[in-house]
Amino acid sequence: MQEHPQSLRRFLATLTGRGALRIISKPASVDFEISAYLGLIGDGPALLFENIPGHTLRVLGNVLPTRERIALGLDTTVADLQRKIMNAIGTPIAPRPMSDGPCQERVVDTPDLGALPVPRFFEHETGPYITAGAIVACDPESGRGNLSFARLKPLGGNRAFIGIAPNHHLAVFARRAADLGRTLPIAVTLGNHPAVLIAAALYLGRGEDELHVAGALLGEPVEVVRCGHTDLVVPAHCEIVLEGTLHPSERVREGPVSEYHGFYENYGDGYVVEFARLTRRRDAILQVIQPGYAPEHVWIGGEAIAAGLAIRLSQSLPSVRAVAVTPAGCGRMHAVVSLTAPRPGDARQAISLGLSAVNLVKRVTVVDDDIDPWDAARVEWAIATRMRADRDLVVVPGAKTDRSDPIEQGGVIAKLGFDATRKADDRDDWTLAAPPAAVMAKVKREIENL
Repeated sequence: MQEHPQSLRRFLATLTGRGALRIISKPASVDFEISAYLGLIGDGPALLFENIPGHTLRVLGNVLPTRERIALGLDTTVADLQRKIMNAIGTPIAPRPMSDGPCQERVVDTPDLGALPVPRFFEHETGPYITAGAIVACDPESGRGNLSFARLKPLGGNRAFIGIAPNHHLAVFARRAADLGRTLPIAVTLGNHPAVLIAAALYLGRGEDELHVAGALLGEPVEVVRCGHTDLVVPAHCEIVLEGTLHPSERVREGPVSEYHGFYENYGDGYVVEFARLTRRRDAILQVIQPGYAPEHVWIGGEAIAAGLAIRLSQSLPSVRAVAVTPAGCGRMHAVVSLTAPRPGDARQAISLGLSAVNLVKRVTVVDDDIDPWDAARVEWAIATRMRADRDLVVVPGAKTDRSDPIEQGGVIAKLGFDATRKADDRDDWTLAAPPAAVMAKVKREIENL
């Protein structure tokens, strides 16, 4: 049977056809072994674990570890990937309600999270983590929806710790619910189409619903079904849904947890979620995202942040061609902005906007449009050949950052800008040494036919 186009399984079929899905049939324990596989495979194939001692469900990881794989998941090219995400943010499509969906084929009341094959990833973390949950919630004041990522650590039975950065919309909703004397209904969706995963990572304005952006990425409304325990709607073709309630008044200490930069952090207390119902496909797959400094974790976040930055910068600077947020900066902290024919002052403005638009971004490098911003070697070449440190270096001390920056102190960090664009006064001739263009074109064709 052909899988629905909005399902993760349709994408897995595509990966299988390209030799990019590997089946792991040998036993793999949830205690660190699945994590070791995913850590060592790097940006290689997706891994489907079919033999997990003590569990019947399968586990899937490493689905989107490269820009190429993300582009494939969104049915576009790498060259058009950022533009597609930007267009989707600007032209959202509301979901389409359905009476039922595959994610509700099986129903379990008061679920035991220990029955799920949730991996324990890293040695000094205090338990296993659900890492690929795209969480649906609504603003308790406006009723507008939100889709975002947050980690969940099972605490026993149907309870879990939920880790949310204080400035994220889900945390804002929790505080608003507390102010109103309420709890906050949430639904954790697992095993989603790449369009839903990328949408969940976006930094949108409050009131903008990422599930609508997912529809624009798909080119059609996301088909949704209503939860049985809450009024929330969830993607009908996902694998697993956990329906629960976040208790803003109940806090629990997390302990050390891995972050995108590869180190452990200790954030202290967080909220508790109690799950009243689990629904799933009959043969559900539990999707995981290897946390820490791992390709999939880095690229999903980096691609989403870059698209948002490109929109913000383009609103003030029409010369913006593209923005890259790459693994070298942990997919969060370093951005490269490419400008077409920048006017005097454009590079400085791009640096200022880039450093202030996203708290986590603490280095912005600006290059001309002949430099691929995703090519680290070419970016460094531009810095080496076009930048004068005494003129083109910008340092912003005491700038606001997020708690996850590995060396922040008191919520601030020094930020840095590199203007690596060509300046007319630096050289009379910027022509690169090369054979004649016609000869290069001819030999290129011959090389392609070797």
